Amino acid sequence: MSMYVDGFVIPVPKNDLPAYRRMARKFGAVWMKYGALEVHECAADDVKPGKLTSFPRAVKLKADELVIFPWIVFKSRRHRDAVNKKVIADPMMAHMDPKSIPFDGKRMFWGGFKEIVRL
Repeated sequence: MSMYVDGFVIPVPKNDLPAYRRMARKFGAVWMKYGALEVHECAADDVKPGKLTSFPRAVKLKADELVIFPWIVFKSRRHRDAVNKKVIADPMMAHMDPKSIPFDGKRMFWGGFKEIVRL
């Protein structure tokens, strides 16, 4: 069975990492509540700026920031769409203030990916 993954790349100020972790646990629980199979949050450990492109360049990383790479696993794109529809309608999400998130959402990017190889 193939999977579908929503992946994100987010610049987070190093000082705000504890707040980001709290937020990620809280929101990850919402995705799991509505059927996501897995939620992962990873902090950059070995991502050097490239000459043409890289994770740091993609988010215009500042010296005091860290790249965070989360991904959420679903059964399929259809499953992802159904789960995300419920997540967006969740009261906690509806009352979220975008100004309160511990990162610059304008430099975040994301996308959906269909699995093509699994070993």
